[in-house]
Amino acid sequence: MSHPPKVVQKTKDVPVFHPVVIIGAGCGGIGMACELKNKLGFEDVHIFERRSGVGGTWWSNRYPGVACDIPAVFYSFSFRQNPNWTTFYPSGPEIRAYLNSVVDEYGLRPKISLNTEVRACEWDARNQLWTLSARRLVPGTGDLSISEREAELKEYGTLCLEEYSISCKILVSAVGGLVEPAPWPSNVPGRDEFRGSIMHSAQWNSDIDLRDKDVVVVGTGCSAAQIVPKLLEQDIGARSVTQLMREPPWVVPRIAPPVGDKLWEMWSTLLCHYVPGFMSGMRLLASAATEFDFRLFGGGWFSDLERRRLQKGLIAHMKKNTPSKYHEILTPKYSVGCKRRIYDKAWFPSLSDPRVTLTTLALTEVKENSITLCPGPKTHASEREAGTVGIPADVIVLANGFAVHNWFHPLTVIGRDKTTLQEVFDARGGPQLYRATALDGFPNLFILFGPNSFTGHSSVILGLENQINHAIKLMRPVLRGDATTIEVKRNATLAYTNQIQKDLKSMVWNSSHCSSWYKTKDGHNFVSYPYSMIWHTLQFRFPTWAHWNVEFTQQGETCRWRKRCARKLLFLIFIGCIVFTAKVGPLRSLRLIRSNIRNLRL
Repeated sequence: MSHPPKVVQKTKDVPVFHPVVIIGAGCGGIGMACELKNKLGFEDVHIFERRSGVGGTWWSNRYPGVACDIPAVFYSFSFRQNPNWTTFYPSGPEIRAYLNSVVDEYGLRPKISLNTEVRACEWDARNQLWTLSARRLVPGTGDLSISEREAELKEYGTLCLEEYSISCKILVSAVGGLVEPAPWPSNVPGRDEFRGSIMHSAQWNSDIDLRDKDVVVVGTGCSAAQIVPKLLEQDIGARSVTQLMREPPWVVPRIAPPVGDKLWEMWSTLLCHYVPGFMSGMRLLASAATEFDFRLFGGGWFSDLERRRLQKGLIAHMKKNTPSKYHEILTPKYSVGCKRRIYDKAWFPSLSDPRVTLTTLALTEVKENSITLCPGPKTHASEREAGTVGIPADVIVLANGFAVHNWFHPLTVIGRDKTTLQEVFDARGGPQLYRATALDGFPNLFILFGPNSFTGHSSVILGLENQINHAIKLMRPVLRGDATTIEVKRNATLAYTNQIQKDLKSMVWNSSHCSSWYKTKDGHNFVSYPYSMIWHTLQFRFPTWAHWNVEFTQQGETCRWRKRCARKLLFLIFIGCIVFTAKVGPLRSLRLIRSNIRNLRL
């Protein structure tokens, strides 16, 4: 990122109007714009993206080894399947290329404003529009975290090239939940003294040379499991890798494609291109395979039995593929499914490399060229007598997740009663939405990747498409001029969200021995969806119109009246046919109908 010598801040006084505004150019924003065109033929949309490229999380995450753990045929849009995947599990760069190809195919490139941050959205009740405050950033600034932007702001005075207002009829938030990288641990001093480099996995700096460097990786989640094996490969060649673990993850062997990796890479492209229905069949097969895992998340005896069976096999897999010195600390003390599982085939074998050290000792201090580790609350019993340990460090990689509890932060959304989304969440005990999509008091607002939209076992693209199709059916009257506003009812919202939390209590994510970022300190689970994806698909396919307040226009009322009359007329015709058939008999009535049709032809 380069700054001009002096950044001049300008302001547009006249708001720019777009009928539909989408915030975020990741999978959700791109999918919504495409489906509006596919389903309604509606193309007058505009997408605002803070980052300097499209792809959302796949734009941000560029660390070595970044890849998807869902098969490519299932991690792609159903309306734009890709026959050219080179591997069964797509890499990050390949997913970015796919999303960019969708953007170009649907002509979305001119409708996307990159390096543009929407700071606030407020409902204008008088004009029945959303008013947005946006600012065009210095290119690359939007790729930084909040703390990094604050540091840049202190140095340069402003990061804004232009500020302006936008108004829209329909507002779609596709910002997602995994946006802001988790900050540096506040209880660990010495960051400013460290002479090496510190970077988050979601903000990987490829300019940093890791060859012959001592690298410390903080975390053992999915990102860390992909990073560590790559650090040992010849093209990177780290001298040592020290991995800090709080709790061991459950690691599941990655499922190979039906014919094996090599044969799949050789023949899949040809099969996808020339065998009708092959991609759809593979997508259905992948969906069924992932849906089978839903049995692991329940709270009943059957789910508990299935978890115990799986855990026994996973522990055997761990012991077979890791050094014996790590067997104790790699044995989880919580049920499988409580946290996100790691689908892996490289991390466990990498722990046998003499350059790798895995430890549960806590990071307590950072010095100029080293870190200090000591026993902490999460330290395994086998390491509690280790005392203070100093580890040389040239680079520290934070693979410690994201700041997720402040949903939509730093975006401020102000609704009908001048109340923000965050204030409503706080008043109701945590982030929550009606069907993860809408909230009472916020008309014409639709949210993708909202609270309680993640299943933990299936493709996020399937859930996303369900949400998109549901939202499009609801916004259709507004876009066609039949209505001015649509807003979910308060009692429908509360009934839905209360039922979600009630049903989550019996699931593995909310069990007493399960601690994860899915829950707030008060135990409110704002992440998980407690039902199967089959039910998710059915639930989102059919909107419950009785749960919505729709303010119709005169055109809309006329259209509704015509539809009611047409339905009544069809009903009367149906009843008349039944009465006529009952009087003259079914055979005679068929002869009369056939005779009348013949006369009409003559």
